[in-house]
Amino acid sequence: MEFKIVIGAKDGKCYQKEIKDAEAEALHKKRIGETISGDQLGFLGYEFLITGGSDKCGFPMRKGIQEPRKKIKIGGSVGFSGKDRNKKKQKGLIKRRTVCGERVTGIIRQVNLKVLKEGSQLLGEAPAEAESPKKE
Repeated sequence: MEFKIVIGAKDGKCYQKEIKDAEAEALHKKRIGETISGDQLGFLGYEFLITGGSDKCGFPMRKGIQEPRKKIKIGGSVGFSGKDRNKKKQKGLIKRRTVCGERVTGIIRQVNLKVLKEGSQLLGEAPAEAESPKKE
Protein backbone atom coordinates (compact mmCIF):
# COMPACT_ATOMS: atom_id res chain seq x y z
CA MET A 1 0.00 0.00 0.00
CA GLU A 2 1.25 3.47 -0.84
CA PHE A 3 -0.13 6.98 -0.57
CA LYS A 4 0.91 10.43 -1.72
CA ILE A 5 0.49 12.82 1.19
CA VAL A 6 0.05 16.56 0.70
CA ILE A 7 0.84 18.54 3.84
CA GLY A 8 -0.50 22.06 4.28
CA ALA A 9 1.90 23.91 6.58
CA LYS A 10 1.14 26.94 8.75
CA ASP A 11 3.31 29.17 6.55
CA GLY A 12 0.91 28.64 3.62
CA LYS A 13 3.16 26.26 1.68
CA CYS A 14 2.29 22.68 0.71
CA TYR A 15 4.71 19.78 0.79
CA GLN A 16 4.33 16.40 -0.93
CA LYS A 17 5.76 13.05 0.03
CA GLU A 18 5.12 9.49 -1.07
CA ILE A 19 4.85 6.97 1.75
CA LYS A 20 4.84 3.18 1.58
CA ASP A 21 4.50 0.10 3.78
CA ALA A 22 4.64 0.82 7.55
CA GLU A 23 4.15 4.58 7.16
CA ALA A 24 1.13 3.99 4.90
CA GLU A 25 -0.35 1.49 7.37
CA ALA A 26 -0.52 4.29 9.96
CA LEU A 27 -3.06 6.12 7.74
CA HIS A 28 -5.07 3.02 6.78
CA LYS A 29 -8.65 3.00 8.18
CA LYS A 30 -8.37 6.56 9.54
CA ARG A 31 -11.19 9.02 8.82
CA ILE A 32 -11.39 12.66 7.76
CA GLY A 33 -11.12 14.81 10.88
CA GLU A 34 -8.89 12.40 12.85
CA THR A 35 -5.42 13.38 14.01
CA ILE A 36 -2.28 11.36 13.42
CA SER A 37 1.17 11.60 14.93
CA GLY A 38 3.89 12.73 12.56
CA ASP A 39 6.30 10.20 14.11
CA GLN A 40 4.38 7.44 12.30
CA LEU A 41 4.88 9.21 8.96
CA GLY A 42 8.54 10.14 9.41
CA PHE A 43 8.06 13.70 10.70
CA LEU A 44 9.35 13.82 14.27
CA GLY A 45 7.32 15.94 16.70
CA TYR A 46 4.57 16.85 14.22
CA GLU A 47 0.85 16.26 14.58
CA PHE A 48 -1.45 16.24 11.53
CA LEU A 49 -5.18 16.47 10.87
CA ILE A 50 -6.63 14.47 7.95
CA THR A 51 -8.60 16.96 5.85
CA GLY A 52 -9.42 14.95 2.71
CA GLY A 53 -7.93 13.24 -0.30
CA SER A 54 -8.83 11.47 -3.53
CA ASP A 55 -8.97 7.92 -4.86
CA LYS A 56 -7.21 6.25 -7.78
CA CYS A 57 -9.73 7.68 -10.27
CA GLY A 58 -9.56 11.22 -8.87
CA PHE A 59 -12.88 11.28 -7.01
CA PRO A 60 -12.64 13.44 -3.87
CA MET A 61 -13.17 12.13 -0.34
CA ARG A 62 -16.19 13.58 1.44
CA LYS A 63 -16.97 13.60 5.13
CA GLY A 64 -20.20 11.83 6.07
CA ILE A 65 -20.11 9.20 3.31
CA GLN A 66 -19.61 5.67 4.67
CA GLU A 67 -19.40 3.76 1.37
CA PRO A 68 -16.22 3.51 -0.75
CA ARG A 69 -17.89 5.38 -3.64
CA LYS A 70 -21.31 6.89 -3.98
CA LYS A 71 -23.25 9.12 -6.38
CA ILE A 72 -24.87 11.95 -4.49
CA LYS A 73 -26.70 15.16 -5.31
CA ILE A 74 -24.70 18.15 -4.11
CA GLY A 75 -24.76 21.88 -4.59
CA GLY A 76 -21.63 23.99 -4.17
CA SER A 77 -19.37 22.04 -1.82
CA VAL A 78 -16.67 19.33 -1.85
CA GLY A 79 -16.67 17.56 -5.21
CA PHE A 80 -19.13 19.92 -6.89
CA SER A 81 -16.93 21.82 -9.35
CA GLY A 82 -15.24 20.22 -12.31
CA LYS A 83 -16.32 20.88 -15.89
CA ASP A 84 -18.62 23.70 -14.80
CA ARG A 85 -15.91 25.69 -13.05
CA ASN A 86 -15.91 28.52 -15.63
CA LYS A 87 -19.69 28.83 -15.91
CA LYS A 88 -21.53 31.47 -13.95
CA LYS A 89 -22.85 30.05 -10.68
CA GLN A 90 -26.60 29.60 -10.62
CA LYS A 91 -28.47 29.94 -7.37
CA GLY A 92 -29.90 26.60 -6.19
CA LEU A 93 -28.00 24.48 -8.72
CA ILE A 94 -27.72 20.81 -7.66
CA LYS A 95 -25.79 18.16 -9.57
CA ARG A 96 -25.19 14.45 -9.23
CA ARG A 97 -21.51 13.74 -8.52
CA THR A 98 -19.47 10.70 -7.55
CA VAL A 99 -17.51 11.01 -4.30
CA CYS A 100 -15.49 8.69 -2.05
CA GLY A 101 -16.14 7.87 1.55
CA GLU A 102 -14.42 9.50 4.51
CA ARG A 103 -12.30 6.45 5.45
CA VAL A 104 -8.76 6.00 4.06
CA THR A 105 -8.85 2.61 2.32
CA GLY A 106 -6.91 0.75 -0.36
CA ILE A 107 -8.48 2.72 -3.23
CA ILE A 108 -7.32 6.08 -1.85
CA ARG A 109 -4.14 7.41 -3.49
CA GLN A 110 -3.78 10.93 -2.09
CA VAL A 111 -4.33 12.08 1.48
CA ASN A 112 -4.39 15.76 2.45
CA LEU A 113 -3.02 16.68 5.87
CA LYS A 114 -2.95 19.90 7.88
CA VAL A 115 -0.23 20.69 10.43
CA LEU A 116 -1.63 21.05 13.96
CA LYS A 117 1.64 20.96 15.90
CA GLU A 118 5.08 21.64 14.47
CA GLY A 119 8.08 19.51 15.33
CA SER A 120 11.83 19.97 15.37
CA GLN A 121 12.48 18.90 11.76
CA LEU A 122 11.46 21.27 8.94
CA LEU A 123 8.95 19.87 6.44
CA GLY A 124 10.78 20.83 3.24
CA GLU A 125 14.12 19.60 4.57
CA ALA A 126 15.61 16.57 2.84
CA PRO A 127 17.62 14.07 4.87
CA ALA A 128 21.25 15.11 5.19
CA GLU A 129 23.40 13.75 2.38
CA ALA A 130 27.15 13.70 2.01
CA GLU A 131 28.32 16.65 -0.06
CA SER A 132 30.46 15.84 -3.05
CA PRO A 133 33.59 17.96 -3.59
CA LYS A 134 33.27 20.64 -6.25
CA LYS A 135 35.18 20.11 -9.47
CA GLU A 136 37.41 22.95 -10.62
